[in-house]
Amino acid sequence: MNKIIHKITGIVLTGSILLSSCTKDFQEINTDPNNTPSAQPSQLLAPALVSTLTYNMIRNRNFNNELMQVTVDPNDAEGRVFRYDFRSNWSDYLYNGWYSELTNFKDIYKIAGEQLTFNESYQGISLICQSWVYSMLTDTYGDVPYFQSNLAKDSTILEPVFDRQRDIYMDIFKKLEAANTLLARGTGITASSDPVYYGDVAKWRRFGNSLYLRLLLRISGKTEVADTCIAKIREIVDEKASTYPIISNNDESAILRWTGVGPFVSPYLSVREQDFRSPGIATFFIEHLVNWNDPRIDIPTYGTGTPTKINRWGIAPYQGAYLGIPSGYAPGDNPVKKSYFYSTSANSGAGPTLQTDPLTGMMMNYAEVQFILAEAALKGWISGDAGAYYTNGALNSITLWLPQWDVPIEDFLAASDIQWVESMTPEEKMERIHLQKYYALFLTDMQQWFEYRRTGHPILPKGPGLRNNGVMPARMTYPVYVQSTNPTNYKAAVAAQGPDVISTEVWWQKP
Repeated sequence: MNKIIHKITGIVLTGSILLSSCTKDFQEINTDPNNTPSAQPSQLLAPALVSTLTYNMIRNRNFNNELMQVTVDPNDAEGRVFRYDFRSNWSDYLYNGWYSELTNFKDIYKIAGEQLTFNESYQGISLICQSWVYSMLTDTYGDVPYFQSNLAKDSTILEPVFDRQRDIYMDIFKKLEAANTLLARGTGITASSDPVYYGDVAKWRRFGNSLYLRLLLRISGKTEVADTCIAKIREIVDEKASTYPIISNNDESAILRWTGVGPFVSPYLSVREQDFRSPGIATFFIEHLVNWNDPRIDIPTYGTGTPTKINRWGIAPYQGAYLGIPSGYAPGDNPVKKSYFYSTSANSGAGPTLQTDPLTGMMMNYAEVQFILAEAALKGWISGDAGAYYTNGALNSITLWLPQWDVPIEDFLAASDIQWVESMTPEEKMERIHLQKYYALFLTDMQQWFEYRRTGHPILPKGPGLRNNGVMPARMTYPVYVQSTNPTNYKAAVAAQGPDVISTEVWWQKP
């Protein structure tokens, strides 16, 4: 018996020694000394940007464009977006996608703050991207999880609180202030990691401050924050312009240009060609371009039915004419689909289409900034000539797409009867600014919809088939699954903001 006991004891001791040998310095032995154990900011940035723009572009195409009378996808079935009639399942795609990418942008900030990977520029870029995504989230849904969002991985918070939109905006402004400070230090980043500015952190800084202006203007109509917003706009533009550089030309526009190589392939190429051509161009969108003889749809060949390379917006005429479908038409009217955005096979040999055009990865362009300044100058918040900002915005909205266009902008605007006229009323000037801004915002996520909800401009015709009492939807509803996965905070959000329906206005829309 003693022999057996000694044998067992020996086996246990031997096993203990072996186990100790296996676990001793395990982490050190199994860590590659030549590489870091986690993804680097330079590895995370491009995929996060590509994914975010994929969500933006898909919903711009089939949601924003339908609401804002860019396109009409004709059908008499229920749930047609162009009739202000859409189901709650529309909400999931952006909500899930944007929150998913926020995790990646937050990881960039966290990793860039660690000792071995410390880089203030990646931190600044992360804060700008977080601000960009959070602003789209809150402008789409209203009150959303913010301070406790994306923490499940590192905490026990699985049911985040929905924060009030005012509080979200105030903290976004803090992020943009911090980003401006971090990027001012000019720390270099890997050029190949940045598909927007190719490593030029000074341009990222300009984008961040221009985004700041966009968001300050968006909530400037709220009495409780109006004075603060106006003062900050004036500080950025007039008082401390060198401290807050903004986008100053088309080359500084925030655009992820699709190269067609590797991951930088336009999300529109994932849409079948016949589906891409399915929506018709809305009457409102096309008629202005026709009446203005606008070069973006190649009006010099108007009537020939032959799109050419100059047709950067990829609009195909219907039997030789650029005609549209009236948006909001009543079921049963059955309008004929006329002009449409064409795809590769329909444009064989004629250059880029919207499915392949590199400029469709739009985040924020110079023309939008000029129209922001035009509105601020019109309202007397900043120095400068509102008409000059307006004219420059109209020019750069065209030359972004057609850099070689050399028609004097004053002649073009006068011939189209859309020139700046000082004798117009402030409301007429707002309509003029925002009609041009509408075209400058073409393809820019949901910004046309956000700006229409803020201003009521441009004035859109109302079709007889509109639902929601003919009122532009004010928000998307929350995804249905949120009611079961986060019930307490969902109920609190609805109690604070209002019913979870598309007609409930978000904070900055309310008087």
